Parts: sequence; C-alpha cells; structure tokens
Amino acid sequence: MLQPALPLHREAATRATSRKDADGELRTVRVITENYRGMSYTVRRFTETGMLVGAAATEWVHRIRQNVLGDRPYLVALGGGRVFGDFLIAATAQFQGLAVSPKNIEFFWGDERCVPPDHPDSNYRLAETALLRPLGVAASRIHRLRGEIVPDEAAAAAAAVLRAAAGVGATEQPNLDLIFLGMGEDGHVASLFPDGPAQETKSPIVYLPVIGPKPPPQRLTLSYAAIAAAKEVWVIASGSGKQPALHESLGKDGNTPLGRVLRGRGHTTIFTDIPQ
Repeated sequence: MLQPALPLHREAATRATSRKDADGELRTVRVITENYRGMSYTVRRFTETGMLVGAAATEWVHRIRQNVLGDRPYLVALGGGRVFGDFLIAATAQFQGLAVSPKNIEFFWGDERCVPPDHPDSNYRLAETALLRPLGVAASRIHRLRGEIVPDEAAAAAAAVLRAAAGVGATEQPNLDLIFLGMGEDGHVASLFPDGPAQETKSPIVYLPVIGPKPPPQRLTLSYAAIAAAKEVWVIASGSGKQPALHESLGKDGNTPLGRVLRGRGHTTIFTDIPQ
C-alpha cells in the first residue's frame, strides 16, 4: 500500500500559455514548473495531456535542432504506452515541420515485452510506426531489444551494442544521453516493478530480463544502474489514477521504482498532467 510522502521544500512558478483546440480556437493552459530541494528533480505540470506531450516533443526536437552535441552520436532510449505514442507522433510532426534531421540519434529502448517486433504489444513497433518510419531513420541507427529470442541472450546482446555505441568497456556502465520513462499506477518505470528483484544502482548490469505482473509477463528492461548513469531522464506521467504513486515517488522516502530512480540520480525532469 502506498504510504504518504515526506514533504520537501517546493518552489513553484506558474505561467499561462495558449494552444489551439480541435476547432481552431485558442485556449489558455496553465503550466506549473516545480523545483524541489532535498531531491533534485523538476516537475512540469500541465492541465491537459495534449499540452504535456506537445511541450515535451517541442523541447526535445529543439534540442536536436540546436545540435548541441555536434557530430557526436546522441544516444536515446525510447519508452512505450499510449501517451508515449502520442509524444512520438507530436515529435515526428515537429521534426518534419522544422526540417530537423535525426541523423545523429542512435535509438535504443528502455524496456520491451518479449514478443516479435511486429506484435501489437511491441514498444519497437510503436516507435517504428509513429517516429522511425515516417522520419526515414536508417536501420543502422535502430537498436531494438530482441524480444523474440531467449531473454538472457537478448539482454546481453543489447548491453553489448549499447556499450559499443557509448564507447565503454565490457564491464562499464554506458551513459545514455536521454532516457524517456513512463510511470504506471504502481509507480513502475520501464519494466522495473515494485516487487521486482533488488538491484544496486552502481551495478554494471545494463539490461536484464524480468517478469512483469501483466501479460505478456516476460520483459527486458534497463536496470536502475543504467538509468542512474544517464545524462538526462525525462518521465512522462499521465493519468489521474496515478496520482497516489506520483505523490509517493516525489517524497524523500518514496517506496516506488520511480522514487528509487529519483533518489539515484543527480536530476530528473517529470512532465505530467497529474494534479498535485
């Protein structure tokens, strides 16, 4: 059962922004940005899901457009789920509308169900349909988790590819530039669930096979250590039913997978439409 979160010092700024609705009418939407002392994370709260995914997509694509990394490969791990699919569609529109090329991006995944790549539950299929194919991303830059093979073999192969792309040794933890995570009603992120096996955040494990509570149960996921090592992590959390889990996760002793991620990192950004 989720326990009440311990209070942290919160600094909040509210701004109003406008967007067109389905009828072309301008609507004013409040965006609340919260910074917390005691744990280093920023929460950006939106009053509607469309604004949330649009803002996250715009910020990501503008970063790519600025080409802050020059010619160095940009290593990103994608997520899954309905709202993340909406984010990918919004990002694709931004890439195309601004004529921004994703040529420097190396695409990885934060987790995957152990299913073939054309399966409806595949996170790869979601991204391939919504982002990769529309943008014409080269196959050489797509590094999917091979859910159709033996999970242990798939985890080892994915770790080797990611380490090679990051330029680190076989026992080192690679540093992804950005990991996108969602959050479930139990506070799980990627396929790291509340009752999953204990892991050290300094472990050299990159990907591991796990059993999830919902079908299909066999999954592959980035470890806590791999998430802790990333340069940036953006959490896209949507849905009023997730309010208790998010509330606990943001507490100093939050006993959820997201809470553990927040405690293990220098800074994390959360985009959400979940009210406080």
